[in-house]
Amino acid sequence: MKIKKIETNYKKNILLKEQEIDVRTYDYDKQENNLIFIYPDKEKQEILGFGGAVTESSGYVFSKFSDKVQDMFINEYFSEDGLKYNFIRMSIGSCDFSLKTRAYSEQEDLSDFTIEEDKKYILPLLNKINEKGNNINYLASPWSPPSFMKSNGKMSSEGKLKEEYYDLWAEYIKRFIEEYKKEKINIKYLTIQNEPEAKQIWESCLYNSDEEADFAINHLIPKIDKDIKVLCWDHNKDRLYSRAQEIFEKDRNNKIAGIGYHYYSGDHFNNVKLTREKYPNKLMIHTEGCTGIAFNRRARQVPNAEIYAHDIIGDLNNGTNAYIDWNILLDFKGGPNHVLNYCNSPIMANIFRNKYKKNACYYYIGHFSKYIEKGAKVIENSIFTDRLEVLSVKNPDGKIVVIVMNKSNKKDYFELVKDGKVICNKIAPHSIITFII
Repeated sequence: MKIKKIETNYKKNILLKEQEIDVRTYDYDKQENNLIFIYPDKEKQEILGFGGAVTESSGYVFSKFSDKVQDMFINEYFSEDGLKYNFIRMSIGSCDFSLKTRAYSEQEDLSDFTIEEDKKYILPLLNKINEKGNNINYLASPWSPPSFMKSNGKMSSEGKLKEEYYDLWAEYIKRFIEEYKKEKINIKYLTIQNEPEAKQIWESCLYNSDEEADFAINHLIPKIDKDIKVLCWDHNKDRLYSRAQEIFEKDRNNKIAGIGYHYYSGDHFNNVKLTREKYPNKLMIHTEGCTGIAFNRRARQVPNAEIYAHDIIGDLNNGTNAYIDWNILLDFKGGPNHVLNYCNSPIMANIFRNKYKKNACYYYIGHFSKYIEKGAKVIENSIFTDRLEVLSVKNPDGKIVVIVMNKSNKKDYFELVKDGKVICNKIAPHSIITFII
């Protein structure tokens, strides 16, 4: 019997290298060490997919490419040969990864509402993505209402949405969804507010759990299409479980479909697990994460990639349904960003030379997104050491996908055990392997 093995060892320039290897039957009852057991009958949550964010910054950088390079870039993420992304997140109005702070309307009757600025950079990239026909799931998140709706009179910092504008802000979001639908971008998921507890120097708006639940249940959800799934929180995992309890206990009629979260406060995988156990029917989506700048800094490439894989493995093992990265494209500085909040992205561009570079995290993400199909189920496994990190998944066609990552400085040895068949393998230091059984 042969199975597929896909390996990435960035330091040796082995990048998503596919090969077939032999599997032998082995009497594992006499073996106690180095075993990783896979349990296909122990199914957990469904996986909906993987993706990234299209910001104005991404669209601006994309616009600097020639037509040929644009097509190459789209294929890197959305083709069968690329990462096979099927989720895109976008901001409703400007965010830090925009060219400037701006709103769609500055009038209290929304008479000047327009998305014309989005047609410069954001929508051309989204339309190119749509052409791939990959059944993209679009998720939209607001960073801030217009300044006149906020308690501090500006779109940045610690201001809150004034209560008298709850209905108007809901109408504003509805208008955004309608205008984007005219451009053939159909929003399927919506978060109530990006990082509702963050006082940022860029666009932000604060909500406590009472305010968030009130706005969503009584103002936003009644206005929008009933098929759009609304997610609460959309902030870090440190308070994921407590915020879920606070919001969902107020939502007696289950109008809020689930919860979104970021990874900037650390692992907190147990909070993901606790939330999944308490709310088994709610959607749980990792909506944002990124790392520090790695462009042309080879020493940071693998550590940044391992941050991604570690978080994906931990989140999916504990209940996450989908995993969305942050910007799909930035320039070599990690921007543009109108408040200089630069960061990393899987693909970064030199806009002066009409070329781009795939960072190590691109390949590490690919170990998941390329081989885990929509509708797959996470399955249980048992592992012998914390030197290795493991995720096991059953695809809809019945094939088992096992991802093994070694973050240590030493090579390791393991044996995958499934139904009496054993796959013996060595894994190099700081490398990652995907098996398809």
